Amino acid sequence: MIGVFDSGFGGLTILKSFLRKLPEYDYVYLGDNARAPYGNKSQELIYKYTAQAVNFLFKEGTELVIIACNTASTEALRKIQQEWLPKNYPKKRVLGVVIPVAEEVMKDKKNDKIGLIGTRATINSKTYNSEIRKINQEIEIVEKATPLLVPLIEEGWHKRREAKMILRSYLRLFKEKKVNKLILGCTHYPILQKEINGIMGKNCTVLDSPEIVAVKLDNYLKRHGEIEGKIKKDKKRKYFTTDDVRRFENLGQKFLGESIQGVKKIELK
Repeated sequence: MIGVFDSGFGGLTILKSFLRKLPEYDYVYLGDNARAPYGNKSQELIYKYTAQAVNFLFKEGTELVIIACNTASTEALRKIQQEWLPKNYPKKRVLGVVIPVAEEVMKDKKNDKIGLIGTRATINSKTYNSEIRKINQEIEIVEKATPLLVPLIEEGWHKRREAKMILRSYLRLFKEKKVNKLILGCTHYPILQKEINGIMGKNCTVLDSPEIVAVKLDNYLKRHGEIEGKIKKDKKRKYFTTDDVRRFENLGQKFLGESIQGVKKIELK
């Protein structure tokens, strides 16, 4: 199985793209909804929670885990890969969502201004900034933390007039700076892609992060037969949450685009 982990519901937008592009594989999704959001927590706590989640997914039989959470990818992934994984599961792999998007946004090196929105933890980590500047040190990057968007989305308020006013306020900076591309640095934000496209207009490309990550996963599996060969292809799906099952099923289907059934509640230790 391929494991997909997020602090809440946002990772379901990544899973949705996986199911569309790579439907033959078995997947298991874990949302740590009881402790979400991660964006306002310390790096130490984010790492601890992420390690617990990855450990759970490996015990469920996954060979590869995608940390489909920008906050966890920026604050915990490197330590997971370099320290935790070699000690605990040296033959398994953990990937994130930051590097694939950073690489994609820099395919066209003529862009002179890149915009990034995300949680406070993602913005403060400067991980996107660092990865993009590995490719082009001269690129101008405009960043802004947008902490209200995740709770608005998870409460189902993102279609309300008040939410659109907040979104317009957040994006005003990028309109003023005339950015060429905008990175949605949180897996919740694709839920708002249509609204963001409308606000930013035709002169700014809003990247489709889930699609980018799905393409990169496909390429990764083709390059790593030693991992791909161990993943079952029975089209099975399993869902776990650390919070209310019914809420996960009801709200989760809005992110996934299809009904979710058989969700199990677990406690991470």
